Amino acid sequence: MSPHPLPLYRLNVPLVPVTAKKFSNGEINVKISESVRDEDVFIIQSGCDDVNDNLMELLILISACKTASARRITAVIPCFPYARMDKKDKSRAPITAKLVANMLVVAGCDHVITMDLHASQIQGFFDIPVDNLFSEPLMIGYIKAQIPGSQNGIIVSPDAGGVKRVTAIADKLGVEFAIIHKKRNGRSLSAPEHMEILVGDVKDKVAILVDDMIDTGKTLTLAVKTLHEKGAKSVHALISHGLLSETNMALIEELPMKQLVVTNTIPQAQHQNMCKKLVTIDISPTIAESIRRTHNGESISLLFGEWAETTGVEVL
Repeated sequence: MSPHPLPLYRLNVPLVPVTAKKFSNGEINVKISESVRDEDVFIIQSGCDDVNDNLMELLILISACKTASARRITAVIPCFPYARMDKKDKSRAPITAKLVANMLVVAGCDHVITMDLHASQIQGFFDIPVDNLFSEPLMIGYIKAQIPGSQNGIIVSPDAGGVKRVTAIADKLGVEFAIIHKKRNGRSLSAPEHMEILVGDVKDKVAILVDDMIDTGKTLTLAVKTLHEKGAKSVHALISHGLLSETNMALIEELPMKQLVVTNTIPQAQHQNMCKKLVTIDISPTIAESIRRTHNGESISLLFGEWAETTGVEVL
């Protein structure tokens, strides 16, 4: 059922056996092997691989638990599906993140735990509690422990949308930040793109590029080349969700950067075999602690502070 059983092992809680299979026409069928009557149920499913199948499987599992009289159902979704479609940015465009929120609620979900939503306002799409955990403390811990010269570093956002994230990290590390902007060389949509630094000076500094998601790798490629051309001493990239669905890992290997660090909100075993620069950090301690605190009725505000930094960052 889940690509992320690690949190349950950390909690010393066995994973309930669930059989999920497809009929010949593609319909999904699930069978839960144990009783969930009056239980506090946590279903872990991320928006990865075949996103549509995973989402449908999650909805069916929630519905099955609801009709089996579960007391409370929490969907733990490390990477929220369709999070990029959070607003109507052009004519006749759907707001699919809102649709997914509606489907989860209608299926019977009582609570959602997710990480690094593409846009924080997605929490407002729900009429149930949503805990949007941050990978920021893990990234700060990794920067301090694993990136040499980070005290002379500069945190970089590849677009204006990530300004809030990079300024928060830069403030906690006591370093400067920079913003780079992607633009086209002409007015045509087919014109080649390039990036220019709007704010900040990266010359002779350790440039740490931070973003919430990488899919095609085009923005990362342009940003790394721009930082290298502007005289950065070294370049490191830290990305929350490493979708990498259309990324040419061979090109990532050739980029003038030291490493590409992602979390395991998306399974990375296949990608790691293709790129030596890819490093995966484990989010299961944060997810496990949020599950434990939710079950016990404790506050999870501790997870937004220095808890992850003091707990330690595990590299897979």
